[in-house]
Amino acid sequence: MQRSGRSHRTAAGLDILADDVSPLQGKRVALLVNHTSVTSQLEYSWDILTARGIEIKKIFSPEHGLFGTEQDQDPCSEQDGTGIPVISLYGSTIDSLTPHKDDLDNIDVLIYDIQDVGSRYYTYLNTMIYCMKRLSGTGTELMVLDRPNPLNGINAEGPRLKKGYESFVGVAPVPVRHAMTAGEMALYARDVFGYDLELTIIKMKGWERKCIFSDTGLPWVPPSPNMPTLSTALVYPGMCLLEGTNISEGRGSTTPFELFGAPFLNADAVIEEFQKSSLEGCVLRKQFFKPTFNKFALTPCPGIYIHVTDLKRFRPFFFGVKLVEIMKRLHGEFAFTDDVYEFNDIHPAFDLLTGGCEIREALEAGDNFTNESPWKTEEKEFLKERESFLLYHDN
Repeated sequence: MQRSGRSHRTAAGLDILADDVSPLQGKRVALLVNHTSVTSQLEYSWDILTARGIEIKKIFSPEHGLFGTEQDQDPCSEQDGTGIPVISLYGSTIDSLTPHKDDLDNIDVLIYDIQDVGSRYYTYLNTMIYCMKRLSGTGTELMVLDRPNPLNGINAEGPRLKKGYESFVGVAPVPVRHAMTAGEMALYARDVFGYDLELTIIKMKGWERKCIFSDTGLPWVPPSPNMPTLSTALVYPGMCLLEGTNISEGRGSTTPFELFGAPFLNADAVIEEFQKSSLEGCVLRKQFFKPTFNKFALTPCPGIYIHVTDLKRFRPFFFGVKLVEIMKRLHGEFAFTDDVYEFNDIHPAFDLLTGGCEIREALEAGDNFTNESPWKTEEKEFLKERESFLLYHDN
């Protein structure tokens, strides 16, 4: 995999706050965090802030739980392990995704510190926005401890979320790959949704927009059970689309999203068709696997492994759409799923992920997607729109 630049040291927002906790002195503090909320020395936020004399009243945890123990769409219990009360924000109902009003009583500041992966579907930033809505007008401050966008902060990709397709995998009207940090997304969401909210961003030091995560020098902590490595995050903007199909996205294997397949998949034919396209930046390799859970559990599957070879040329979302196009064309068994997905039974999962019905309908009509992506105009519009919310600018 070709790296984007020279490795250097980045200080995340938590490192900056840990050096000077004066903004929290005398305040009643709650955290919205998970196991990625660590310093560059891998100290948990609740431990380092407590050691600095800050009393943490409670912790809110997102999907997958405080320590990332639960699989996707599995309700999370209120885990222990910190000595601080923990409230789950991912239960069995849509109401569980937002703190109850009583949960925020007697709290002066809610600190958000979770590592994102740069894709609109990934639910941690959506949990942050849900909390922003709850905090709006209450006088409670939201403090965001900023962290890198691991895919870089330059390249946006994919269509923007369309009105009526909002869900827990899409809240803000941004492209699939949004190229923003958590702090920038908070500023953007406050403006777009008109939240009356005191917002403080603890910025990073040493991060440049051109950087991917491996350039930062920070330790990679897998942010969820099926996001083990940076390589997973690089393909995720496209390969998460398989969650809306009957093709396995590799859950139940050790390399989810980089590996995909199904018992009926003709891997050789898919690779041959893909090679006829002019997509660049990756190589596909035939690979058999047997998922231990999820789709086709314990069933041997012909599959394909994705090797990203050139980050500058690889467009993960377009790649995912093109793969779905090819697999649908080659396999009569292929299907889009219509199960309840992230508490939503109104639209197919594929539509919620792409942010509208247009791509699915084009695929069902047999359209071929060329390298001139139909959402190119939306990407340009968004990049211009987000400029006033950017906190970091490369020299």
